[in-house]
Amino acid sequence: MRLAWAIVGGIVLGGGLAWWVARDAPAQAQRKQARAAAARSAQAQDARPVLYRWRDRAGVVHVTSRPPQGRDAGHPVERIAVEPREGIEVHGDRE
Repeated sequence: MRLAWAIVGGIVLGGGLAWWVARDAPAQAQRKQARAAAARSAQAQDARPVLYRWRDRAGVVHVTSRPPQGRDAGHPVERIAVEPREGIEVHGDRE
């Protein structure tokens, strides 16, 4: 019976030691949280509707929902965030 308790105690102590060694230090946890917050913010920025404005070789201004491709891809592109007008609500559950 003592051997069984010794084995159980060893497993419990080993598990506790493994948890203690594997945990993050407070500074590491804060850095991880900061990186996660920055990633969430970047994803939120990428999820917003955007328009792209650029001039082609002939000087014509283009405004599209996709960045220029092909031979127009080398021109400077201005990224314009599209904000919905206030007062407009979209609810998918309404009929």
